[in-house]
Parts: sequence; C-alpha cells; structure tokens
Amino acid sequence: MTVTVSAVLLLGAFVYLLWRFAGLPLWQAAICTLFGYLLAASSIGPNIADALQNIVRIIAKADL
Repeated sequence: MTVTVSAVLLLGAFVYLLWRFAGLPLWQAAICTLFGYLLAASSIGPNIADALQNIVRIIAKADL
C-alpha cells in the first residue's frame, strides 16, 4: 500500500509539472487522471498494481 501512495504522489507531481512547465492543457491532464482512475477500477487494475510492485522490488534489489 505504501508503494501505491508513493506512486500516486510521484505521478501526480509529474502531471502537475507537465501542466505547469510543458504546456499540458488542463483538460488533457483531467482526461489522463480520469483514465487512470477508471483503469485502476477495472479488472486489470490489480495486475497493474502487482507489476508496479514487482518493478519497485527489482529496483530496490539492484545495486546502483
């Protein structure tokens, strides 16, 4: 659950920066947010969450 909250904050900050500095129109950011919300509520949502957790585990194990 902690990884999910961190990912939400990170992606939210990324969308904000795109809106603020890259000229992303607000309506496009809203559509992307709505799409992410609906995708998470779909049947593929748990699979996406598992994949993200696996990626985080791989990154955490890597010696950088």
